Amino acid sequence: MIESLNEQLTPYKKQLIHHPIYSNIASKDDLRLFMEDHVYAVWDFMSLVKKLQLELTTTSLPWQPPTDNATARLINEIVWGEETDLDKDGNAVSHFEMYLNAMKQIGANPNGILDMLTALSQGKELFDLIDNAKLPSYVSDFLRFTFQIIEENKIHKIAAVFTFGREDLIPDMFISMIKKMNRDKEQSFDQTIYYFERHIEVDGDTHGPLAIQMIKNLCGTDPNKWNEAISASKTALKMRIALWDGIHSKISQPEKLLI
Repeated sequence: MIESLNEQLTPYKKQLIHHPIYSNIASKDDLRLFMEDHVYAVWDFMSLVKKLQLELTTTSLPWQPPTDNATARLINEIVWGEETDLDKDGNAVSHFEMYLNAMKQIGANPNGILDMLTALSQGKELFDLIDNAKLPSYVSDFLRFTFQIIEENKIHKIAAVFTFGREDLIPDMFISMIKKMNRDKEQSFDQTIYYFERHIEVDGDTHGPLAIQMIKNLCGTDPNKWNEAISASKTALKMRIALWDGIHSKISQPEKLLI
């Protein structure tokens, strides 16, 4: 079944790899616009990870051994890497905070996501915030899908969205383009470059095969679970394509979208 899943997802992955957004980010202003919307996806990724940790490892007392040690190790490794990685100066920091620091370096505005986090800490309801935050529809739709999947509480679907819907499909030329902009002594993008390179490195060879095994374990021989995993993965990739489409349009016609 995993072969069928990969085969069905390939067209969507190709769309993401070859998306015109990557070649359209050609200046600091373009990168600012990209990061101000993409930061929401960087943030909500952690909720997928933490949900998997809650369901697949032992987080209650008294402690009991996890049912699947290999999967528990994978999730704990990912949480460790995403929540407490080292930044370019060797400081412990989450990838989300690493991204915020990169935004600050290039002058991108983080107030939207920070205001949302403040409201959540004050007890505001998440879906109300998504609906009322005056976000672009492609951002609010993306967030709504992620948290609806989490709220549905079908762990095989959450794992599928995490594994296939949020897989790093960033082409090398995108990082090369940012590096080229970074050569201009008037500009500095080193924290942005570090974030993308580090994120891809952390999610590389080890996590990929283990995540696939996690899907196999969770779906087992149940055809309904496999079908739901495939459907959720497809939708996740479509939502990501829609997010890229929206940001691409914003970068292409910023003056029209800011009116």
